[in-house]
Amino acid sequence: MTTPARDLWGDRFNENEQTLLAPFVTDLDQSVFGLRNLPEVVKGALFSRYSRSDKSLRRILLDEFINAPESGFAAIVGSARETGTEQLVATQQAEAFYERVLIGYGDDSVAELGGAHLACEGISNIAAKALEDSRIGISPLEKSTRYVVFNRKRDGRYHYLREPALMTSCHADRYEATLDHLFDTYSSLLEPTMAFVRERTPRDEQTSERAYNSATRAKACDVLRGLLPMATLTNVGLFGNGRAFEYLLTKLYASPFDELRDLAGSMQHALDVLIPSFVKRAKNERGQAYQQYLRDARERVAGLADKYVPQPNSSQAPAQSAVQLVEYDPHAEAKVVAVILYPYLDLPLTAAREIVDQLAAEERLTLLRAYVGDRQNRFHRPGRAFEEAYYTFDILADLGAYRDMQRHRMLTQERQDYTVRHGFITPSELIEAGLSGRYNAALEQAAEAFDIVVTDLPEPAQYVVPMAFRVRWRIMLNLRELYHLCELRSAPQGHPTYRAIAQSMYTQVRDVHPTLAEGMRFVDMYEYALERIDAERRLDAKLTQKTV
Repeated sequence: MTTPARDLWGDRFNENEQTLLAPFVTDLDQSVFGLRNLPEVVKGALFSRYSRSDKSLRRILLDEFINAPESGFAAIVGSARETGTEQLVATQQAEAFYERVLIGYGDDSVAELGGAHLACEGISNIAAKALEDSRIGISPLEKSTRYVVFNRKRDGRYHYLREPALMTSCHADRYEATLDHLFDTYSSLLEPTMAFVRERTPRDEQTSERAYNSATRAKACDVLRGLLPMATLTNVGLFGNGRAFEYLLTKLYASPFDELRDLAGSMQHALDVLIPSFVKRAKNERGQAYQQYLRDARERVAGLADKYVPQPNSSQAPAQSAVQLVEYDPHAEAKVVAVILYPYLDLPLTAAREIVDQLAAEERLTLLRAYVGDRQNRFHRPGRAFEEAYYTFDILADLGAYRDMQRHRMLTQERQDYTVRHGFITPSELIEAGLSGRYNAALEQAAEAFDIVVTDLPEPAQYVVPMAFRVRWRIMLNLRELYHLCELRSAPQGHPTYRAIAQSMYTQVRDVHPTLAEGMRFVDMYEYALERIDAERRLDAKLTQKTV
């Protein structure tokens, strides 16, 4: 006879109960276990009930879900013989039960217990940036401009968004001609750019043909990505919890861009199948009121900005790329050291700060060095005391760099509109190769088209802007995240333009707070002709190990 399983609470499950539970938990008697083979709505409801009960999770699952006829659990989970359609119908029929559980035993945070994977394909780069702007609860992954070539056509047309407002306007022909010319130029320059890169950086004996071809191809794509307009179609995969998706949908519904509002509807449809209980408020009366609140706030501030702020002089020369440390706390070092000491004291924070005020500079530095320790690589990250110091940067850089920097999560970022006002960058490789003429001409044509379209269609005009043009945005982040960002984005395999941003952020903080920046040991300040080559060599080594 099978011994009854016993959980942490001493709760015994008989043989029949074990049979019922086994498909849905990774272990029947250990205190740490996982859930499996359960729809998201069931897991969310189960955990919300868990927070208000003294029963074990397995007991709640068994008594209040598996054995509760009104839950529709058997129909929802089904068996291996049932089709996806049958399970979908069962899930929809049982929604009312699970919603009662969620409402009765949880609050907004319960929606973080259910998640979903979503694929958003064939969306513009403007839409991709809107999705990736979510900081918490959403994990995005986007199609790369470095490893994917954007010169293919489908049905004789390049892959960019034919924005309906533009395509039904008097600007339609100009829009298509401009973007076609950008993609034609990208396509025509791809091979000569790759040839120049290979001529300038010939393969050595230590580098395999595979690694060399991959690195030089990536370099050519990096050089030419500035020609890609924001209308370029891409794919974004998302994993997120219900609460984050609800907020993301609400923001998208309130967007001034038609594409983003349509995208919200498509995402809502998919999420209504996967986690309907967690995202329904994005479109109900409460969600609609929030959408209107966001629209009203945007319109009020935009109106006041037009009233109070003079329009820029279009005759002024475009500004050069720049990273400016706008604000920092001159007392940051003392505050950080006080927080380093705080866990080891039995005193309030104010007293810790008074103690630090009395320490000599060398004593503070000793504490900082002890806290940072002997970092062996960038993954050895200092603790939360470094979150006490904050820095605000204003950045003007090409859109390609913005796309990469924007993916960081634990900071505050806000950008201005995509525009051609700040001019564009021309990669030095194209100048050296004698290929910059066609590149610049295509960008200048795009700028002319933008200036014409933007007077009639200010939002849709932004689809015309190529990634070589500069955009201005601000970043506010703490010292701990600064370590992560500067060390990651200055790595040799990174794109040169965002490497320059990370390097500049580091040097400016080092200049004002040398003791706090001292531990930032893995910021790479060098320049490289072929950024990806070392990473490709490491990949070769891994591939070799697998075949041994």
